[in-house]
Amino acid sequence: MNLITADAVVKDFSGHRALNRVSMEVPEGSIYGLLGPNGAGKTTLLRIINQITAPDEGAILFEGQPINSDHRSQIGYLPEERGLYKKMKVGEQALYLAQLKGLSKSEAMKRLKIWFEKFEIGDWWGKKVEELSKGMAQKVQFITTVLHEPKLLIFDEPFSGFDPINVNLLKQEILQMKKNGATIIFSTHNMASVEELCDHITLINASETVLQGEISHIREQYRTSRYLVTFTGDREKLTGGLDSRFELLYMEENGMGQKATFRIREGEGSGDLIRNLVEITEIKAFHEILPSMNDIFIEVVNDASKKN
Repeated sequence: MNLITADAVVKDFSGHRALNRVSMEVPEGSIYGLLGPNGAGKTTLLRIINQITAPDEGAILFEGQPINSDHRSQIGYLPEERGLYKKMKVGEQALYLAQLKGLSKSEAMKRLKIWFEKFEIGDWWGKKVEELSKGMAQKVQFITTVLHEPKLLIFDEPFSGFDPINVNLLKQEILQMKKNGATIIFSTHNMASVEELCDHITLINASETVLQGEISHIREQYRTSRYLVTFTGDREKLTGGLDSRFELLYMEENGMGQKATFRIREGEGSGDLIRNLVEITEIKAFHEILPSMNDIFIEVVNDASKKN
């Protein structure tokens, strides 16, 4: 079942089309990546899902029904532009925002205590927000976004400004929330995080959808027939005995042994390459190199830009 469905969404701003018939289906209990270069329309779509603005055409469905104000309590939204009241004390503000999400004061206090301890910011409860570092303030806003345990969580660049240790902390919490049944829409420019966290993606470029599907299927779709081989033996014998059907891209040697990367020409299979290699060297490891999401992102966006 899909928790969120965007159906041919169109949004215009002062003669500029921010979204042009964008559709996507976000399966319940998944982490869904919404990707694209700056200005592609990602944040506009997130704001429409969060009912901050409305589409000019098309519709957003929540569990198959047109999204409405009753669904707001089931959504947590962390925008890219962080917004906390700088003069308020951290604890007071967190408690206030939690109660706006429908939690009682006692339940909010109970949950906040757990989260503040988990994020090691308990000592900042009585300090003003303006005293916090950027990372600390973002931790507070992340907590207030997820505290009421909504069905849908929307994160727009959640790792911006965090060091690697805190990025890893947030990643683990996001994966745990998915495990607990939450559905997450996740927008980021960090393609490594996309590969690590997301089940499905939609890539928007210049207001239109240019790529969509499961991460594993997309990487298979853009495979380049490249293989990494770890081997022992004479390097010259390997290069000299290689069949013309296969292309040696480069070779290296490190503490783990000798490695070579090959490309198989169209119409040939990996089994043919293995049979050729076992005749001229000893293979220790052999695996296909699938393109990264970063490589795919660049290729698809560049191709779409050329067409425009």
